[in-house]
Amino acid sequence: MAHASTPAPPETARASKRERILRGAVEVFARSGYFNAKVSEIAKAAGVADGTIYLYFDGKEDLLVTIFREHTRNYLQSLQRELAAVSQPEARLRIAIRHHLQSLGSDRALAVVYQVELRHSLKFMSLFSQEEVAEYLDLLRRTVESGQKDGLFRRGLHPQLVAKAIFGILDEMVTSWMLSEKEYPLADQADQVADLVLTGLSVSR
Repeated sequence: MAHASTPAPPETARASKRERILRGAVEVFARSGYFNAKVSEIAKAAGVADGTIYLYFDGKEDLLVTIFREHTRNYLQSLQRELAAVSQPEARLRIAIRHHLQSLGSDRALAVVYQVELRHSLKFMSLFSQEEVAEYLDLLRRTVESGQKDGLFRRGLHPQLVAKAIFGILDEMVTSWMLSEKEYPLADQADQVADLVLTGLSVSR
C-alpha cells in the first residue's frame, strides 16, 4: 500500500518562516557581528532547526545580502507610495528625508546591520553602489533637477552631487543615533535636516 505524500506547507507558512529567519539574522548580526555570528544562533533566534536555514538561504552571506536588498526594495516602494501624490520638489525632499530617518530610526538592530555589518568588506560595501541604492539616489537627483527646472533650486549645483550629499547627511545621522547612548526619536530631527538641505539648495529671494 502506497504511503500518502506529505502535503506541501502553505505558502503563507513558508513566507512566515522565511521572514522569521531574516529577522533572526538581523538580531544576531546586530548583537554578535556578521563574522562572529553562527547559523545555529540565527536558527535559534528564528525558532527553527539549523538545517531549515539552508532550505531558504545559502548561508550567512546570502542572508546578509537578502536583508539589505529586500529592506532597500521595500523602503523604496513605501517611499514611492508616499511621493506618488506630491509634485512639489521641496515637499518631496522633506518626505524623503523623514522617510529615511524614520525607517532606520524605528529599528536599531537593522540600523546596526546597515551602518556597521555591511561595511566590513569591500565586497559588501559594493552593494551600496548597486541598483537599489542607485535607484534611491536617482530619485533624489530627479527631484533636485525638477526644483532647478522650476527655478526653486540653484542651477549651479550638480544634481547627482546633491543627491549623494543628502544621502551622506542622512547616513551620518543614522550612524550617530545608532552609536548614541541616549534614546531619542531619530525622525524628530527630520525637519532640521530638511531645513539645512533646502537652505543650501534654494534660490535666494
